[in-house]
Parts: sequence; C-alpha cells; structure tokens
Amino acid sequence: MGVFKSYDIRGVYNQEWDKDLAYRIGFFLPALLETDRILVGKDARASSEEVFQALSRGMMDAGCDVTDIGLCSTPSVYFATAHFGFGGSVMITASHNPPQYNGLKISRAKAIPVGYDSGLNRLERMVEEQPSPVTSQGKLSTLDIRNAYLEHLAPYAEAVQGIKAVIDCSDGMASVFIHDVLRNVQGQIVTMYDRPDGTFPHHPPNPLIEANLADVKKRTLTEKADLGICFDGDGDRVMFVDEAGRFVSPDLMIALLGLHFFRQSGRNYSGEAVTYDVRTSRSVVEYVKALGGKPVICKVGHSHAKKLLRDSNGIYGGELAGHYYFRDNYFCDSGMIAALLVMGILSKIKRSFSELVSEIVKYHYSGEINFKTEAKDRIIQAIRSEYGAQPGAQLTDIDGIRLDFPDWWFNLRKSNTEPYLRLVVEASSADQLSERTDELKSRFLELDPGLEEEKD
Repeated sequence: MGVFKSYDIRGVYNQEWDKDLAYRIGFFLPALLETDRILVGKDARASSEEVFQALSRGMMDAGCDVTDIGLCSTPSVYFATAHFGFGGSVMITASHNPPQYNGLKISRAKAIPVGYDSGLNRLERMVEEQPSPVTSQGKLSTLDIRNAYLEHLAPYAEAVQGIKAVIDCSDGMASVFIHDVLRNVQGQIVTMYDRPDGTFPHHPPNPLIEANLADVKKRTLTEKADLGICFDGDGDRVMFVDEAGRFVSPDLMIALLGLHFFRQSGRNYSGEAVTYDVRTSRSVVEYVKALGGKPVICKVGHSHAKKLLRDSNGIYGGELAGHYYFRDNYFCDSGMIAALLVMGILSKIKRSFSELVSEIVKYHYSGEINFKTEAKDRIIQAIRSEYGAQPGAQLTDIDGIRLDFPDWWFNLRKSNTEPYLRLVVEASSADQLSERTDELKSRFLELDPGLEEEKD
C-alpha cells in the first residue's frame, strides 16, 4: 500500500514520497473526484508549502481551478468544502506524526472522505500513468474562510460560561483559530503551545499517547482548572484530562457528549442514532441508551464513521482515537466543537468532570493493546473459532471480531497497513479483566511464539 493508507496518503517526505508524487496526485485527483474546482489547505510543517506548490500545479495542469485557504486545521477544510460547495478538497498534513512526515487528507463534495476502498486505491494506480497537461490550465485563487468558520463555531462557544480550562494546542493547527474562537467566552481559558510550529518543539502532536499529556496535566493542576484539553497536530482529534489531571478515555466522551444533545440542547433527539466504534466501552452504550439515544456500532476509521453517521442520519458519534463527529458539522469530525461542547456541559451542570465520568464508568477497561505479529489472520481465525463457540458468545465481525459475553467482551482486529494486532478487553471486575487479558495474550503466544507486545 506504500503511502496510500486506509484513510489518507502519508509518509516520510522526501523518502517515502516527494514533490513529483504530489504533482501526479494533483494531476489525477480532479478526474477521481469528478470536479474542476478543488480547495486546498495546509499545516505548518516545513514541507507543506512545497507539497502545496507541486500538488496545485498538478491540478492546474489537469485544467482544475485551485482555491488556496492557507494555514488551517483539518476540520476547517471539511467545513469550507461543504459550506462553500467545492467539488473536493485536500488538507496537506501528517496529523499526529513527527515533523519529517507529511500527507494528504482528501474529501469529495460535501466533505465526504476518500479512503483507500473509496478512491485512494484507484488514485494509487492512476499516478503510475504519465501526466499529459491540458492546454486550458486551471487557475489559482485564494479564499479567506476565517469569518465564516468562526461564525459556524460561535454557537458552541456561547454556551461556555464560568469554566476554567487549560488548552494545549500541541503547536498544531488548532492554534490558527483558538484565540478568536475563545475571544468572547465567559470563563478563564489558559492556552499552551498555541502558535503553529511544524517542528512541534514541546511534545509530539499525538495526545492519544498519554505521555504527551504530561504538560497539560501539570498545568491543569497548577491552575486548579476544571479540565484540561489537548488537540492533535491538525486539530481533528481532542483528548481530555479531569480536574485531578487524570486522562479520560476518549470513548467515554461519547457518553458525556450525550448530556448536551439529550439533556441540555432544548431539542428532542430521543431515539436518534449515536455512533461508536467497535472498541468502545459497554458503559458508553448503556449510558447513551439511558439518555434516550440509539447507539449504532461502527468500524474503526474516520471514513467509516462519517459514512455511518450520514447513512443513519445520526446526531453525533465518536471513536476511541478521539475523533468526534456531528451532524450539524456536515457529519464531520471537529476537535474544537467537541471541546466547546464539553466545556458547555460543565458550565451548565456545575459538577466536577471526574464526577460526571464516574457516573458513566461501570466496567474495567484495558485500552488498546498492540501486538507485532506476522500471523494476524491465523490468530484472529483461531480466536474467533475458540471463543465464538463458548456459551453466551455474541459475535460482531464488522471490524475484526468483537465477542460479547454477559460479564466481559473483547475486540481483536488487525492493522491494514502494518504487522499489528490490536486488542481491547473489558470486564465487570479488575480481577476478571486481568485474567481474561492474560488468557488471550497467552493464547496469542501459543499461536505465534514470535509475537511481541508493543509498549508505549
């Protein structure tokens, strides 16, 4: 698959891909998207401008007009694509990856994502051909989306009152909008690492790795804040820590967001769909049901999540990776909207973050455990056969296998691009969680003695 991944194009720039490939992608992209009008945004990485120049030249050589919106976050590209009616868009970013990486997140009209199965596979084949520039070239223009985007976010910010929050932008693209978004918020907001810097000098821009939250945890405690918030490099994902500086598992936030939609919004969302991925805690499903929502399970990955939310006309959804999707945001993910909603929830309830989370959590959860193995398929097949035959087993096989039992469950799935198996286990007690997790690990090792558990 190379740099053409399941959900985007990504790799070490000038090693795994370069400006020549960027040009070819740009040239063939209008045909793939069936449009002659594409919007392009970029992050602050050192290579992003070079990628933009090559990509846009390729598009124009294919007769496609290019609209440059400059430095921005990925969610703002999704917004602008749908709001301004573009036939497609590209965000130049490698998201949470280190500075030497770069990549492309591609969307069709209405900000519908292009994944490997929905177009990147065809684009991968197309770029092997020789581009033949057309005589009537496309034109390059610029568009300032700032006011329209801030107007889109303003209603979410209005609900934030009396909250003290620490927000870590990870030197990433949430920094582009954060100060204007929060300008009129009635609360105390402390921002950190809030200038775009593609070298990410303070910490890697991946807040799913808890070690990267050390600074926001410390600052949350020092400031005696109600919560801490940390965005990833391109601003589409967000993580939270409570007032005691403890990391809150992102799947639990799917449940917490339900307080806004089902209790505080003033609208009747009863019975409407809320999507969650196969790794999500059973606590979340039960909590959303109790609020009046209809939980709908989804494969992992933003292209799958957006499609399911759109197909089910769901009000919102989320993933363990920290993506949160909203119908009123063109069915797209936005770390900023999720952060504003959470601050708004805390503003109205006047109870601590940790109290609200404790009311959601009913089980003991492992988080995602990764194993390096070349025997991914063989292990999954064997585990499915063995555990699926046990009494009470309920199988969900939309993404690897999820087997639910009365008092525990697990999800086992494989990486599509790397030699990894990913395991999540949840149980009704800490002892059972430990026992079941160890039991599965031992069986994996029996099936592949060379298997290695990855450590953070």
